Amino acid sequence: MVGTFYRSPAPDEAAFVEVGDSIRRGQTVCIIEAMKLMNELEAEANGEIVEILVSNGEPVEYGQPLMRINPSN
Repeated sequence: MVGTFYRSPAPDEAAFVEVGDSIRRGQTVCIIEAMKLMNELEAEANGEIVEILVSNGEPVEYGQPLMRINPSN
């Protein structure tokens, strides 16, 4: 296990993104907690969130896909 996947900045706050949302490069899409450090992951491309592959609070590994996006320009 590398870390824990979180969809929102805090349990009582809204998720960073939902399926169908448009995202832009550099936008925070989730947090991975590793060794008590919260690491914000940013979108690498503009596009639309098509699928979120990991549940909130689920352990994740290196190289594991977290979301699928349909890239746009």
